[in-house]
Amino acid sequence: MNTEFLEIIKSNPYIQRWVDCTHELREQARNHRLFSRLDRLEHIRIFMEHHVWSVWDFMSLGKALQRHLTCVELPWVPRGEALSRRLINEIVLEEESDEDGRGGYSSHFELYLEAMDEAGADRSAIDGFIAALSAGVGVAEALGDPRVPQSARDFVRGTFAVIERGRPHEIASAFTLGREEIIPEMFYEVVWTVRERFPNRLSKLVYYLERHINVDADRHTPLAMRMNVHLSGTDEYKWEEAIAAARDAVRARIEFWSGIERATRRIDAREPVR
Repeated sequence: MNTEFLEIIKSNPYIQRWVDCTHELREQARNHRLFSRLDRLEHIRIFMEHHVWSVWDFMSLGKALQRHLTCVELPWVPRGEALSRRLINEIVLEEESDEDGRGGYSSHFELYLEAMDEAGADRSAIDGFIAALSAGVGVAEALGDPRVPQSARDFVRGTFAVIERGRPHEIASAFTLGREEIIPEMFYEVVWTVRERFPNRLSKLVYYLERHINVDADRHTPLAMRMNVHLSGTDEYKWEEAIAAARDAVRARIEFWSGIERATRRIDAREPVR
């Protein structure tokens, strides 16, 4: 946790309880045994073919908050509290149009697709899903494609259940503690492993991961924390719902990691004995 994050926690008892009540689960997600499995290129590919779905649905969480906290329709009218508008717009700006490392801009999702190409990961499932959405197919129907990994399907369905309930404080809680806050420490080990095992081979994946580590830890998590303070205020009931939403989001992440780990083991089991 960076200094700004710690100061926010210390200054607000509601935030302190929110963080404390999810600590054990967040540690389980950060220290999942999956990360010790990412020592072979085949496992990295499996990881990416699953993880890309959480890269995609994270943008939907962000956009859901943007819809709740700002005006995105015509005619424009002021909506919501100005600080919350600023916080979510700043986060979405970087998630949807961040520096691409080559002097241009890209969404994090598109950066990840490029990293999949470099690694030789199979994009057919996620590309088919995006093509279906672009053609007007709903998320639930598009997820029915048999190419979608079951663990990814379950994870995205859980994300959209939160979105569809339409409670901004719950969405923000899942977005913050279920995503922004736990990502940097989880990705540190992946970056170290990739650099050590595949030097100069997976540079786009390393760029994506390091960009997330830096942006999430230094800027997005403190911004998202402030957003949660403004959304729940001193409402005890909202904070209890926020805690429940965060716990559900982190549990879903743990199950997702476990599903990916099982997929790497299935790959190993199919290999011929030498």
